[in-house]
Formats: sequence, C-alpha cells, structure tokens
Amino acid sequence: MAKLIDKSISFFKDETVFSISLLLAIISCFFVKPNNNYINYINWETLILLFVIMIIVEVLKNLAVFELLVRKLLKKIGNTRGLVSILVFICFISSIFITNDVSLIIFVPFSILSLKKVKRADLIVITVCLQTIAANVGCMVLPIGAPHNIVMYTTSNISFGSFFLILLPYVIVSLIFLIAVLLFIPKEDIAIHNIGEIQFKRNRFLKRVFKGVDYYLLLTFIALFVLIGNLENIAFFNTIFKNIIIGNEVVCGVIVSQIISNVPAAMLLSGFSNNYEAIIVGINIGGFGTLIASMANLISYNILVREYNESKLRYLLIFSVLNILLLIILLGVYAIT
Repeated sequence: MAKLIDKSISFFKDETVFSISLLLAIISCFFVKPNNNYINYINWETLILLFVIMIIVEVLKNLAVFELLVRKLLKKIGNTRGLVSILVFICFISSIFITNDVSLIIFVPFSILSLKKVKRADLIVITVCLQTIAANVGCMVLPIGAPHNIVMYTTSNISFGSFFLILLPYVIVSLIFLIAVLLFIPKEDIAIHNIGEIQFKRNRFLKRVFKGVDYYLLLTFIALFVLIGNLENIAFFNTIFKNIIIGNEVVCGVIVSQIISNVPAAMLLSGFSNNYEAIIVGINIGGFGTLIASMANLISYNILVREYNESKLRYLLIFSVLNILLLIILLGVYAIT
C-alpha cells in the first residue's frame, strides 16, 4: 500500500497538470446528465494536429538536426556575448517550428554543457532565463509553435497569415527586449573546445520516436475538453464565466495563465468567448510573468534544477524580474494598439 501511495505521489508530481485536469473533468461529470456528448466535446482536429507535430519533432530530435546546426555555429564564436546570443536565438528560431517546450528540452541542457565547457558557468542562469523568454516569443510566430496556439488555431480557423499579424507587434517588442538584455552580457574572449560528439542511434529509431511523444499532454487535452464542455452545460458556471470573460479576454488570458498556465487558459476562454483574436493575445503575452504561466517556463526550470541546482534561487529571482518586466511592457503595447 505504501509503495502504491508513493507511486501515486510521484506520478502526480511528474504529471501534475494531467492529474488535476483529469480529476476536475471527472468531478464535473457528476453535475451534468450522463449522455454521449462527452465524445463531442473533444476537438479531434487539435489532437491530431498536435500528435502529428509531436511525431515530426521527435524525428528531428532523434536526428539531432538543430543540435548539429548549433554546434557548427558555435565554432565561429569567439566571445561570451556571441555564445549566449547564439544559444538564446536558436531557441527563438527552433520554437517556431518544433514548439517552445521541445526547443527548451533540447537546448537548455546543451547550453549548460557548453557554458561549463568554456568555464563560464556564471552565465548559465541568465542564458537559461533568456532562452525561456526566447522560446515563448518564437512560439508566437506560427500557430504550430506551442500547444496553446494549436488550440486557438484549430478552434478559431484564423489563417496562418492573420495569426502572425495578430502577434507581430508583441514579437517585435519582445525581440527588442531580448537584444537589449543581451547587450549587458560581457563581451569576453572564450575558446570553444570539443563539447562532445553526437551519438546517432540507428536501432529502434521508430520506437524511440513514438515513445518520445507526450501522450499525457494529449490526455490532458481530452480531460480539459470534457471539463470545459461540462462547464458550458452547467448554467451557473456558464453564466459566471461568460460575464467575466466576454469583453475582458486579454486581461482574463493574462491573469488565468499566471494561475493555471496558458494551455488550459486557452481552452477555458475559447469555450466561453468567440473573440479569438483577443484570447490569442491574452494567452500569449500571459505566458510571461510567473513560473507557472507557461509549461515551457517549468520545463527550463526543472532542467536547470537537475543540472545546476545550486543556482535555482538566483534563477527564480532573475527569471521573475525579466518576465514580469516584459509582461508589463507587452501589456503597454496592447494598451496603445
């Protein structure tokens, strides 16, 4: 019994969002009449698109396509500012195509290794902070850059071009912010030596690809679809959420993201409002701020703690200052546009 409890606690820690989503979805089922509508709540287009993107990403990850590119670029770098800039902007570029979460999973450990190799561990905290911001900015460029944008893209039927234009001002301002912070990185000479060869494993390639897919994320989406579908059919919650959300989509997107992260926020708000453009703005700039605001934030933090635990408090301080500052700036952009 003790082992079962320990396993349950461990699973909850590893898959907190899924566990809470599933629990809330089950509870919500007791407040609506049992019927066959549960299956109709699920946006299968979103799930299929997300699954296909995950497969493509796993193929690229196992082929080490982006990592090979970064290694070639690093050979041309001769100073600390250049090194940090490359590590930061590769997260921005890669998150456009392989999602912000996966970009950080690949490049944060690689960056920590690279900085340790050149004996500049003092730059790890600021680098990972900026990489996280860069990944959250890059995912705004295309609707396939993050799970919350995939939800909004399939729900709203907004075109790629329109999606890009909605978030373009926020992407530009965020890039200026990143460049401004990077200018404070000291420009000191470094010598990048061999940081290890990439080991290609040909055996069981397809098995590794399918095993790498985050199936719990897909199950989380299903649980959230059921939860929000049930809430829409409970008159009390339907009225409350509509009164709060409609007309305040951007502010609600930012606030809710700080509490439950922007993926559940996207699903919640889009269930009660058709002002998709405002929701898209709210959940994307809402990804900045607290550590919880985006799953990408938690991913980079967990990697840093695992690889460089002694600096976690310093990381939380710098991360919070930079993210809250950027969030305030982006809210200002929204106010004047």
